[in-house]
Amino acid sequence: MTRERAGRDRARLLATLRLQYPDALAESGFRLLHPETGEPYTDDRRHLVATCRSIANFSAGAVVDGPEWCVDAAEHGLEFLREAHCAADGGYHLVVDDDGEPIDRTRSAYGHAFVLLAYARAAAAGLDGALEDLRATHALLEKRFRDDVGLLRSDCNPDWTEREAYRGQNANMHACEAYIAAYEATGESRYYDRANHIAEKITGDLATATDGLLWEHYTDEWTHDFAYNEDEPRHQFRPPGYQPGHHLEWAKFLGLLERYGYEDESVAATEGQYDRARELFDAAVDLGWAGDGFVYTVDRDGEPIVADRYGWALAEALGAAATLAERADFHGDDEERDRFRDWERRLTDCAAAYRGPAGLWYEKRLSPEDGGDPIGPEPPGVEPDYHPASAYYERWRSARKLNDRA
Repeated sequence: MTRERAGRDRARLLATLRLQYPDALAESGFRLLHPETGEPYTDDRRHLVATCRSIANFSAGAVVDGPEWCVDAAEHGLEFLREAHCAADGGYHLVVDDDGEPIDRTRSAYGHAFVLLAYARAAAAGLDGALEDLRATHALLEKRFRDDVGLLRSDCNPDWTEREAYRGQNANMHACEAYIAAYEATGESRYYDRANHIAEKITGDLATATDGLLWEHYTDEWTHDFAYNEDEPRHQFRPPGYQPGHHLEWAKFLGLLERYGYEDESVAATEGQYDRARELFDAAVDLGWAGDGFVYTVDRDGEPIVADRYGWALAEALGAAATLAERADFHGDDEERDRFRDWERRLTDCAAAYRGPAGLWYEKRLSPEDGGDPIGPEPPGVEPDYHPASAYYERWRSARKLNDRA
């Protein structure tokens, strides 16, 4: 049964990628596709995060032994990342045009975390030069972004001066994801250690002040900034409040860290990660599950700030549920394994409502109070179905782990 499940999730991943290929490939870089029509909707702007997420997607397709075009598409993206986004000083421009001319020269901590993820996934797929680029990006993060407590500092100007006295959990969460991927690609414990340290700080130390919940915004001394962007509730990357979707992502990452901590004697996992991962999944459900998805943000009293249901949060819940079902099985916790499998089924049933006629995922559905309509993304766009692809990739891996123990 688990072998069949792994096959289905491999097929879901490749079907997600096949919707992107070849139409998403522009002469230079990638153009994102609209869920209504399947046509490219982005102009000549290329966002660093979208470029890196596309590389990561197609590299995952190569890792699961997908068609050769997965490799071709990933290599196409790597060429653009190296030649267009990469600046002379080794940093990466946030937005460039299709000729590689910088539009936004911000040195984004969030964006550079995805650069590391792109090279890590490409290295896992065995693509030429990716391992060297992974190591160079790690060195860049260490030099330019790592702060005194071992976390990523904030966005910088082209001269690497910080734009504001700010720290954010989101960039650090994706740095954790990228370092996990770097560990998976190389087996080098230093990458695991970086990921584990970030996870300890964000989901452990800092969460003690918020009853275990994960606040998004901090001062440059890592003090909770509860007023940050409170007048911009729909800010694209830094909305105020708690985000249930990020609790789900962290649940998945803690599950992965716990997995490798048991599998590899060379790394030192943090005690209690399985329990903490389950707590964060359940917190996301308590904060934001609405029966048809997860509300975007809630305030400190648990009341919704933005009640729209974002597709990425549902996708991350799928990946987290699969990971935690596998970890529960590992620990002989049959009741929890079955509970998370039930969540996988419920979330899979909901997923169809987030796919457009072209098969691609909408950015979100409005809350029922606002009509419930599906909403497509705006250019330049950062979401080439990376979250669904990541969910199916993790479901495939978790199912394989279960099969190995069956």
